[in-house]
Amino acid sequence: MLETIREHQDGPSWKIVRRFQTFKEADYLRVQLSEDKDLQVKIHIMGPQIKQHFAVKTRPDPSLEAQRLLKEARILKKKRKKKLNKKRRKK
Repeated sequence: MLETIREHQDGPSWKIVRRFQTFKEADYLRVQLSEDKDLQVKIHIMGPQIKQHFAVKTRPDPSLEAQRLLKEARILKKKRKKKLNKKRRKK
């Protein structure tokens, strides 16, 4: 048997939207935000055992983010090509 080793790739970073004292409040916001299909949402327990709070974190869906970055790269490439062709025509 051959094992294929896949290297882990990090997605976009998580951003804290809001912090709550109770999980119930955080879960309510998480449910509201998770209605957006292009957004990933999670609740993270933070702080020491004595002063714990719950942070709601979001990030764009990694597959959609990759597609967006590819699209931006294509647009930049077209701009560079257009500019280069313009310079060549002037000569």
